[in-house]
Amino acid sequence: ATSQAKGNKSWTPRHTNMPFGGEGALAGHNPAPDGGAAPAPTTAVLETGKDLKDALRAGKPKFGIFVNSHSPTVAEQFAHAGYDWLLVDCQHGPMDAITMSAMLCAIQNGGAKSMVRVAGYDDRNGIQQALDLGADGILIPYINNAEEAAAGVSCCLYPFGKAGTRSVYFPQRSMNKKGLLGYAGSNNDNVLIALQVETADCIKNMEEICAVPRVDLLFLGQNDLCVSMGLFDGKYDFPDMYKSPELEEATNKLIKCANEKDILLGMFQFGTDRVSEFLDKGFNFISIGNDLHHCLTQNFAHKEALVAAAKTSNKSWTPRHTNMPFGGEGALAGHNPS
Repeated sequence: ATSQAKGNKSWTPRHTNMPFGGEGALAGHNPAPDGGAAPAPTTAVLETGKDLKDALRAGKPKFGIFVNSHSPTVAEQFAHAGYDWLLVDCQHGPMDAITMSAMLCAIQNGGAKSMVRVAGYDDRNGIQQALDLGADGILIPYINNAEEAAAGVSCCLYPFGKAGTRSVYFPQRSMNKKGLLGYAGSNNDNVLIALQVETADCIKNMEEICAVPRVDLLFLGQNDLCVSMGLFDGKYDFPDMYKSPELEEATNKLIKCANEKDILLGMFQFGTDRVSEFLDKGFNFISIGNDLHHCLTQNFAHKEALVAAAKTSNKSWTPRHTNMPFGGEGALAGHNPS
């Protein structure tokens, strides 16, 4: 909240009733709204999907994380912690439809917007289930060309005006508040449709992909894109590929094509080190990791503190060595000794 609020952008976390922070180093992570006390949960007004997209287009950052732990409890806690959005990752997480259903309820209960990453552009059932269960948006991975993009978009939209091919059915959780017509009539505008940019072919065909109607957001996945472009295959030592000229050129093409069509930009990062850099490039929808990554990095910080505490007491403690890739330098040096 503090270190990344630079330049002409600012981010204010949603106020929560979590008891942690509020003073000292954490002052500002949980601000009360203007006028003092937080509104009661029953009076809080949640923004619509259209409101979210309008805010992003106006340059307002929206931060979130992926949830891979298939745990409604964890999803609910992170939703209550103040992130703008959480994404249920059904591509890489072991979620069935029942678990996803419970996780979407948990996220909504915590006041955050919800996304679901499905298996792919041809995962019609996964897209249908996620939206019927109340997801605010869909992230479609592994898009390579305009045909795949159009097929994925079609599954997300009702056929009003022949916009898409989403099946209409009642009753569904998504319709509980507004009814069939109240929900279906506005959801084509509210659903956030995001395509993942993670292959060399996607970059190659970027102009055609951006020309597909109703692509709301292009989501950069640097890890898979580097693999697809051959940057991991001995060409660069890790993590030099993330600042390579090849990846920069691909990213610049993505930015140019998206800006020409007024398409929003998002991306996945592990941590916050480069958030300001990409905010300045127009990436306002940013994930700073996933729930498991958050658990691990906090674990490393605790282990580092335990090493120091033992030393202060003239005792020593050496953590077991692990093959986890995080930490090992700077503030976390010593958490994972060889």
